[in-house]
Amino acid sequence: MIKYLGSKRLLLPHILDSIGALPDVRRVLDLFSGTARVGHALKQRGYVVHSNDHNAYAATLAACYVAADARRWRGRAERVLAELDRLPGEPGWFTATYCERSRFLQPMNGARVDAIRERIATLGLEPPLEAIALTSLVEAADRVDSTTGLQMAYLKQWAPRSHQPLTLRCPEIVPGAGSASCLDAIEAAGRVEADVAYLDPPYNQHSYLGNYHIWESLVRWDKPEVYGVAMKRIDVRERPSAFNRRGGIEAAFRAVLATVRARWLLVSFNDEGHMGLDLVRGILGAEGELTELAIEHPRYIGHRIGIYNPKGERVGEPGKARNREHLFRVDRAAVTALRSPAAGSTRRVAVAAP
Repeated sequence: MIKYLGSKRLLLPHILDSIGALPDVRRVLDLFSGTARVGHALKQRGYVVHSNDHNAYAATLAACYVAADARRWRGRAERVLAELDRLPGEPGWFTATYCERSRFLQPMNGARVDAIRERIATLGLEPPLEAIALTSLVEAADRVDSTTGLQMAYLKQWAPRSHQPLTLRCPEIVPGAGSASCLDAIEAAGRVEADVAYLDPPYNQHSYLGNYHIWESLVRWDKPEVYGVAMKRIDVRERPSAFNRRGGIEAAFRAVLATVRARWLLVSFNDEGHMGLDLVRGILGAEGELTELAIEHPRYIGHRIGIYNPKGERVGEPGKARNREHLFRVDRAAVTALRSPAAGSTRRVAVAAP
């Protein structure tokens, strides 16, 4: 899967254990699915998962890893990907934008992206098969990019991996039922009923659309107007999320909770978020019996590089080297019996992760 800020790779065992300990759980809603890592792992465990994200690239990853049934699509996907992988490069909009006007990928690989993406656009593939093909292309480009994992900027010198040729691989799709959507979180929460709803909302000012705008353009293939050194899509400015605003996150969080239809809530939240953890505890504690797990882990790799100005000059040092992810589990069926006048019944467990 792609390099991703906010990836739940380290938290995933705790998420699986928390859901696995619950009685009579069959259906899970992953409301802010990102890379679909969580939904993919849950589907592997036999749950029926619906994954949602309002960004097209994330919804496409979910359509591949959660919605597509490997029993039906793997063989056809392997044949399509083999055909696409034989295409010679043909420079176009992607190469000009992300390899010449900027330096995210080497031009030879950008030309391959252009050729493969144009071919996908002409094939008229069924939606699950197209999602698999697009996911394969996004992951192939991610393996040869020249960034620290964010598309806010590119490295001053080409990363060693950028010299490798772009090669398609078939994603690790899973047998079984699942579904995916590309909706606002509140709309998706109102449409999908589940036993457990997993919520991993944005928690600070960093926009996932801004951080992964290249994947959004690659999936949409709308060849948008771009701006700035990073060649961001113009709609990065036009599609803000309330979760990225200190003044909007609390109301957005409460609105999602008021809409989501599930007995159990599982919420991950970082200790560096716009909402303080005491506020998060108070909001979730009012929903029912609250259990909390804290997992400490190193901060994202970009933290270790330092702080630079637009000229590439180091101008500052980052803060603390580790942060803490908090996993909250709420039993909403217990809201009447167990809620206290303050913030409900809370049990906390601290776990240190390497």
